[in-house]
Amino acid sequence: MKIKGVSAKSILDSRKEKTILVSIKTNVGSFSASSPNGKSKGKHEKKSYKKSLEEDIKTIKKFSDYFSEEVIEKFDDLRRIEDIVDGHIGANTLFALESAVLKAIAVEQKKQIWEIINPLHDLFAKAKTPHDSSAKTKALPRLVGNCIGGGKHSNFESPTKKNSGRKPDFQEFLLIPNLKSVRESFKINKERKQDAEEILKKIDEKFESEKNDEDAWITSLNEKQVLDVLKKLKLPLGLDVAASSFYKRKKYNYNNPLLKRTSKEQLDYLSNLIKNFNLLYIEDPFDEEDFESFAKLLKKFPSSLIVGDDLTVTNYKLFEKAITMKSVNAIIVKPNQTGSLLEVKRVCESAKKNNIKIVFSHRSGETEEAILADLAFGFGADFFKCGITGKEREAKLKRLIEIEESLRR
Repeated sequence: MKIKGVSAKSILDSRKEKTILVSIKTNVGSFSASSPNGKSKGKHEKKSYKKSLEEDIKTIKKFSDYFSEEVIEKFDDLRRIEDIVDGHIGANTLFALESAVLKAIAVEQKKQIWEIINPLHDLFAKAKTPHDSSAKTKALPRLVGNCIGGGKHSNFESPTKKNSGRKPDFQEFLLIPNLKSVRESFKINKERKQDAEEILKKIDEKFESEKNDEDAWITSLNEKQVLDVLKKLKLPLGLDVAASSFYKRKKYNYNNPLLKRTSKEQLDYLSNLIKNFNLLYIEDPFDEEDFESFAKLLKKFPSSLIVGDDLTVTNYKLFEKAITMKSVNAIIVKPNQTGSLLEVKRVCESAKKNNIKIVFSHRSGETEEAILADLAFGFGADFFKCGITGKEREAKLKRLIEIEESLRR
């Protein structure tokens, strides 16, 4: 496949904020891909744009002719793309560009995108026969859905002012069904989210069925009260604490109710939540610099998933530090945190080597780009964290269902 031209423009994400769409012209047609925007960002993740979105758009056009001599045939040929643009564009732009390139390779070779990423997928080695669909579909990632939100993702006022102010300090309250298929998990998450709405109507007098950045319910309840609601749904539960967002002056500053916790008190509090609510999953429970506290929590609860996101930001060196310090047994992978899909591959290979679970994740400001599902499956993710409802999130979930159904054929 040869690239004949590259262009870019700004589009709006699910929060109505500007993000980038990159288009390429090739000998097999034209292809486009867009990048999401994060709101809750780790301080060490790469900049979305070199200087600004507008400057990246100008830069990518200037480099258009530079790609014309390159022949791109396989995933690792993305190195040729990166050698040209390295240091000149930001992570969002690079991710969108490389995603468009993968789409073109897939069409040229008459394959699915995930097959370009991983042509000899591990799941086929596990299958007893080439037609053993049960072994193949078991390798699909398990869904992680944000049902009720708080933190930065719910950081705006209700139009009626009724629900302004109080909200959970934790960012996401997650449903993690363990069913036989992605389709079944998608269905049950949507049903349980509706059940949660009915419960919230009864116990939260400020609840107005409004949704936040990730299409999760907005509530004035605190985290314990929210977990009491979700416990009634009878599904495995998880949390994205996003602790860095309320860590200041060496204390965890809670607003609902108003109190401060030291790192030791935070450890004790989270330990109680894990025990009392049998939590399967807990993401970013401490500040993004506190590898030691992550390790203490993991040592206490080795059977729960202690997940790094702001701690590791899809960065190989930070991930290696987390591995060395035994801080996590699961890692969030957000491709636009690094931009480079080669770096994503490196992180995923390290995770598998060290028996650490891989969680591919959306961002709070999403587009209808669905390639995240192919990336998750291609890189062998254990979990797929992509919300429950909303057209931008459902586009990715439905793509994962398409992959599942193609494996059954």
